[in-house]
Amino acid sequence: MDATTETARMLEELQANHWPALQTMLLDGWLLRFADGYSKRANSIQPLFPSSLDAEHKITMCERIYTDRQLRPVFKIAPCVQPADLDDLLERKGYALVDIASVQCMPLADVKEPSIRTAAIDETVTGEWLDHYCRLSGSNDRQRATMRQMFANIRTKAAFVTLYHEGQAVACGIGVVERGYIGLWDIITGVQYRKRGFGEQLLLNLLAWGRQNGAQHGYLVVVADNAPALKLYAKLGFREAYRHWYRVHPGA
Repeated sequence: MDATTETARMLEELQANHWPALQTMLLDGWLLRFADGYSKRANSIQPLFPSSLDAEHKITMCERIYTDRQLRPVFKIAPCVQPADLDDLLERKGYALVDIASVQCMPLADVKEPSIRTAAIDETVTGEWLDHYCRLSGSNDRQRATMRQMFANIRTKAAFVTLYHEGQAVACGIGVVERGYIGLWDIITGVQYRKRGFGEQLLLNLLAWGRQNGAQHGYLVVVADNAPALKLYAKLGFREAYRHWYRVHPGA
């Protein structure tokens, strides 16, 4: 296994832990995740580990399991998938390629300190944080209930951060620390507060918290064509480690 594949597998494991599903099922080395349809990541098949069953047979099994739960069959594809030719097999079966994402990492040794320190940090998900996040992101009540359950399932140290400006919540995000990495999730800045540096300050507060709690590296996942976000993350020192994407059942 080459270095990129090893890094991808480790980071894919962290992502599965840091964005937890409500339920999981192991199927001969493939991780099947379910979260009432909230996000592809938490409702997808992740073929992370070697297996013994025929891949086509396993795909059919997965399709049945997901359609029985009224969920579209979705596979998350990364450089570490098992078997290695799974993406080609899914393409031949008509699965559409969607949502190419860049997984990015950075060392925390030289990250600068935040200049805005009006960040509230809770180490468990609270109703107040969810209120701010749902308002800033436009999430609905059904999503809120699922999110609360998912975030309560995080089993490593986490921070739910809200950045305030003049008494108003202007940005929110989550950090989760495991194995020397802090993963950054659900980074959102209110529309009226964008392009004013609040997103950068939120990230710096999260990275500072991560370093205080044992992280030596940060990672995040960003849609590959999100130019403004990519520019901000590059400014902070993030660099692409690899890409992943999803394959969606043609009947979805």
